[in-house]
Order: sequence, then structure tokens, then C-alpha cells
Amino acid sequence: MTNKPLTYIFPDPPAGLDPALLDLSAVPNHVAVIMDGNGRWATARGQARMAGHKAGVEAVRETIRCASDLGVRYLTLYSFSSENWRRPLEEVSALMALFAKTMLAEVEELHKENVRVRFIGDLSRLPEETRSAFDKAQAMTKDNTGLTLVLAVNYGARDDIVSAARKYAQTCVDASKENKELPLLDKDIFFEYLATSDIPDPDLMIRTSGEMRLSNFLLWEIAYTEFYVTDVLWPDFDRYCFLRALLEYQARSRRFGGIG
Repeated sequence: MTNKPLTYIFPDPPAGLDPALLDLSAVPNHVAVIMDGNGRWATARGQARMAGHKAGVEAVRETIRCASDLGVRYLTLYSFSSENWRRPLEEVSALMALFAKTMLAEVEELHKENVRVRFIGDLSRLPEETRSAFDKAQAMTKDNTGLTLVLAVNYGARDDIVSAARKYAQTCVDASKENKELPLLDKDIFFEYLATSDIPDPDLMIRTSGEMRLSNFLLWEIAYTEFYVTDVLWPDFDRYCFLRALLEYQARSRRFGGIG
């Protein structure tokens, strides 16, 4: 739970939005975000799609800062999916350069704010410059104890599930060679083989731009996650948009299959 007053976190709320309604003791532990709408934001302004991606960096900063201030423990941002390689080569290359530049520019401040940076996804396909920037961020912040920022890059949930199955199968092969008996596979054991095994399941999933789909994101982990979809395009997503999502989340009854 944060020690910062809501008037500090939300200094200038728009009319009709009251930050005092937020229960700081019930802020979600883990928020996941599908950041969507950068391209449409740029197109609507007669700009190249990369202008939208660059504008979206400020929304990332704002969301990280706000989540950290509110005491959210984990924030997972869907930055680049395994399907995004299908985009034009020029855009993908520019995105990879933007990832590297932004991470190098932001890591000192993230470290200062006690944020721990984690990555999920297959980073082996990324350019060396991007991987190097990510490695630096992860190494510099690994011992921080504040918000854990999880960046999903070249990530696909189906790929992660298949990878987990392969790892478990190899464990079985190795155990057989050593005449070891393994416990019966269950969901808890399988979870240990996923990329997110050290991260709690999301309590809240936010998707911007109004699209109503998961886009191959955290399919295993969101079994009981609350969804919040907003028509706001990602570059326009600010702390007050985040507040609206949290207020909607707190208005729901989470039953996890039981009776409320």
C-alpha cells in the first residue's frame, strides 16, 4: 500500500472523476496491459505509424509511475508479440531501435525508483543492440524491491505453453534415465515451467483502443483475471485512465468460481 496521498498521485482529476473513491487497500497486486492503438493514433493525425509508437512511450512512463505510486506490485506490458514480426520490416526495425533507446534512457530513473525490470518472451531473435539494453536494465535493477515491471517482448502465450510442455517432457525423459519417479502432473507443477512462474497471475487486464480480444497474451495466467477495455488509444492513456480502470476493478465482485 502506498504512503503517497491521492492528491499527489492524482493532482488534477477531470470533472466527475473522484480519486478519493479509490480504496488503496484494494489496489490490484498485478496489472497487465495490452497497449494498443499507437498506429491508429498516428494515422488519425496524418503521421507515420512510428510517431504513434514514440508517443506511446510517454503513456508507458505515466502508467509505470502511477502504478508504482499506488503500490501495485507487478505491471506487465505487452510490448511486442511473436506475431508482430509480420509487420513491415521498416516498422519492426524502428521499433527494435526504439526499445533499445528508450530502455537505456529510462533505466537509471527506474532504478532510482526501486523498480525491478523483468522480460518474458524469446529475446534471442532481437537485435544485439536491443538485447544488450534489456540485459543492462535487468542486471541493474535485479535487486530492487518496488514495482516489478514485466515487459513482454517477442512473447506469445501459445509459444510459452508449448515451451513449458517441452521442458516438462524433457524432465520426464531425464527422470526416466535416472529411474526417478515424478509426481503426477497438475496445474501447479506445469505452471513452474512457464516464463511467468515467478510472477502472480494478473488481477486486472487492461486493453486500450476498444479491441475485444486477447491477442495471444498470458492465456494460461488470466483464468480469473478481470478485464477492462477502453476506447482510449494507447498514446492518450494517462493516470486518470488508469484510475478509471482501477475504480471499475474495485466495483466488481471476484468469486473465482464460487458464489458471491
